[in-house]
Amino acid sequence: MTIEQQDFYTQTILSLAALVGLTSFLMLGQGRLLRLIFVFAVQGLLLTLTTALAAYSLNNPHLYISAVLNLVLKVIFIPWMLRREVIQMNTHRDIEALNNNTMVMLGGASLMVFSYYVLHPIVQTTSPVMLNALALSLSVVLLGMLLMISHRQAVAHVVGFMSIENGLFFAAIVATKGMPMVVELGVAFDVLVAAVLFGIFFFHIRTSIDSLDVDLLNKLHEVDK
Repeated sequence: MTIEQQDFYTQTILSLAALVGLTSFLMLGQGRLLRLIFVFAVQGLLLTLTTALAAYSLNNPHLYISAVLNLVLKVIFIPWMLRREVIQMNTHRDIEALNNNTMVMLGGASLMVFSYYVLHPIVQTTSPVMLNALALSLSVVLLGMLLMISHRQAVAHVVGFMSIENGLFFAAIVATKGMPMVVELGVAFDVLVAAVLFGIFFFHIRTSIDSLDVDLLNKLHEVDK
């Protein structure tokens, strides 16, 4: 069955899944931190639209609460917090020199192909939306890990960590047709706590080395008093 023969919900979910995967791929090549944060906010908006669409199509009203929480945390609060840190450190105009950017992008493309290759034998008997949703979710998780490995800035590491959570959240919404309300509230609370802890982490790094470049932490050493 081709995508044109699918219902509106399936077509829209497949389109949103492709866009979520594209945003994760775009984050790998971003050198400017503000652009990276913007792409992350766009990914959060896509997840919000996915959750709202699932709530409407599956007649699951509590998913609207998840959509609102996702909008507040991942589209507004966390990007605002990261943007404020970048501007306070005066690094919003700096371009991070990625180590072998071409290899990083090729590695990201390979991970997306690998995700489909691994999951296709497992879920080939299910619907196309299940296969694509799980494959894209796995690729988003792997690309988030690659983002954390390939970038030096602590802000990029936070975005990579949150992107991993986005991939898991997308799989949970699409594959399970909505998690129990208590689980969704627990996930939202964990994300909020992580954001607060990252803010404290940024503050201590900024006061210690006056930079968010984690490579500089290797130069720290104890001083005998």
